[in-house]
Amino acid sequence: MSDFRRLPNLAALRAFEAAARHQNFSRAADEVHLTHGAISHQVRALEEELGVALFTRHGKRIAITPDGEQFANTIRTALGDIAKAAETLKVRQQQPRLAITALPSFAARWLSPRLGRFIEHYPDLEVSLQSSNQLSDFSRESIDIGIRFGLGNYPGLVSELLMGDYYYPVVSPYYHGGQLPKTPSELASSHLLRCDEEPWEPWFRAAGLDNEEPTSGLVFQDASILSRAAVDGQGIALGRHAIVRPDIESGLLVRLFDIAIPSPVSYHLVYAAHAMEKPQVKAFRAWLLEEIGK
Repeated sequence: MSDFRRLPNLAALRAFEAAARHQNFSRAADEVHLTHGAISHQVRALEEELGVALFTRHGKRIAITPDGEQFANTIRTALGDIAKAAETLKVRQQQPRLAITALPSFAARWLSPRLGRFIEHYPDLEVSLQSSNQLSDFSRESIDIGIRFGLGNYPGLVSELLMGDYYYPVVSPYYHGGQLPKTPSELASSHLLRCDEEPWEPWFRAAGLDNEEPTSGLVFQDASILSRAAVDGQGIALGRHAIVRPDIESGLLVRLFDIAIPSPVSYHLVYAAHAMEKPQVKAFRAWLLEEIGK
């Protein structure tokens, strides 16, 4: 890693590059808004610091040395890169942008398939969808708005209840050769898939069973991966409705039994208090509430 403390004075580098390009201190001074004397002083200070002559001087005439020409080309490339990066940031700031964060499962299975309809109404808007199991630092990560699955207590952020959810068993129609359980009690002999912090036991009780929570097999950290495992025929999953609904509608999964249990936590829309000052955030909130109401 470079030690930037050893960099020459940046103002002197810019003055030298201008002088090298114009081969004239007066024209360089006009470009960088300095006096002829200031340009001459900065160039001499740079030469002393580097221990090399960058120009030869013949009275008021100057000529760049080979070392000076090589150094000027390097500086010119570096300054050009900085200028391009700065312009990119300016353009990005001018273009309307919306940064959304959501749980990976909800982002992949519910939000992402619907976002196209929102973007159709705002074709000039750049939408960034980030997925994370952790609540993002909105200010540090430049997040405008988020969707979380929890109790709704998010200090420092406005939290709005979006919708609840519920659980029921789902399975591939081809699981066990298509011989699917016909009663809840038959689940005891089936391979049950589990998601972290979404246990089977409450559903067992709702079904009138005294089965204990499974203690073997895979435990998934993400509900969409759990759903994928069920589609692949790895076992029977306790599916969250918002996540497994697309696979049920497409026939990749089937719901077992009419017994469902409500989720103890819900989906919440979270954002900083000032976020609604941005038209794109306000528009996304209105669109999202409309989608949920369908």
